Amino acid sequence: MEWTSIIAIFSLFWVLSAFLVMPFGMRTVEEEGHQRVPGQVDSAPAQFRPGRIAVRATILAVVMFDLFYANYVFGWIGVENLNLFGRPPTT
Repeated sequence: MEWTSIIAIFSLFWVLSAFLVMPFGMRTVEEEGHQRVPGQVDSAPAQFRPGRIAVRATILAVVMFDLFYANYVFGWIGVENLNLFGRPPTT
């Protein structure tokens, strides 16, 4: 696998991971006991910590990319193993 492909695939995993871990650990303004600013959404976080999200996303992206790369090297699951439309396999 080319190194440019590795960077591109890891970047996709990282962005997906960032969106997956973003809601965990967030507390709203009301949960913190503060007053909302006029026009603020009810679900807005009281303290947005992008560094913590980036670290969590990086850890999850590394795990997911490792599994992807191991599957690429060892060929555990291939296209021939996917049966998306429920047709019986041809022999």
